[in-house]
Amino acid sequence: MTRALSPPYETLPGPATARWVITCDHASNRIPEEIGCLGLPETDMGRHIAYDVGAAGVTRHLAAHLNAPAVLSTYSRLVIDPNRGEDDPTLMMRLYDGSIIPANRQATEAERERRLALFHRPYHDTLAQTINATPDAAIVAIHSFTPQLKGRAPRPWEISVLFSDTDDRLSRALITALNAEENLCVGVNEPYHGHLPEDALHRHGLRTGRLHTLIEIRNDLIETAAQQKAWAIRLAPLLEHARATLKEPTHG
Repeated sequence: MTRALSPPYETLPGPATARWVITCDHASNRIPEEIGCLGLPETDMGRHIAYDVGAAGVTRHLAAHLNAPAVLSTYSRLVIDPNRGEDDPTLMMRLYDGSIIPANRQATEAERERRLALFHRPYHDTLAQTINATPDAAIVAIHSFTPQLKGRAPRPWEISVLFSDTDDRLSRALITALNAEENLCVGVNEPYHGHLPEDALHRHGLRTGRLHTLIEIRNDLIETAAQQKAWAIRLAPLLEHARATLKEPTHG
């Protein structure tokens, strides 16, 4: 099997006794050499359609503050989305927030399988290995969202917690902790619901019974390195507090 020229993931080390594993599915807007070009202008590749702006920096700082391992993607979600199941129709987006992705519009089934083998599956294999190596860790997925989609209403939330109703233990505890903060607009499953069948947390959290939550931060609040660090410093104790309030903070 042809292998990617560089790994489709970056791992930050952490101890086996870590209480957290931090993930960032949409960390990068890089287009790997194996893909060549998606046909989009640089302005589009710098937008939220290509990656979660600011999320990688928050992930790195949060991992450092929680002494936790982290796994980050190293390719754009427009190549193939790590946070989608293999059968999801949005796995390779053809149109996103008003922009057509030319290289995806006519992509064949063979091309889809090639991208799965090169990027999607190795990312999830590494994520599973990292999680399995930390048996007491809860999973925290870091994402960001744009303040407004084209032609849509502005999004007021500064931070949101997304989850499946099947297991909302850690998410509900984190929402309580966030709501206790002053002057913070907190969303609950906004700007979209937190559960997609076979998405990353379904695979690595719901299926395994592992404590997990997904955090979305509005990307205009984490554009700079200083903002990313500040949010990580703010979130670390809130996560610890949220987990401490749970009666059974272990996975099945």
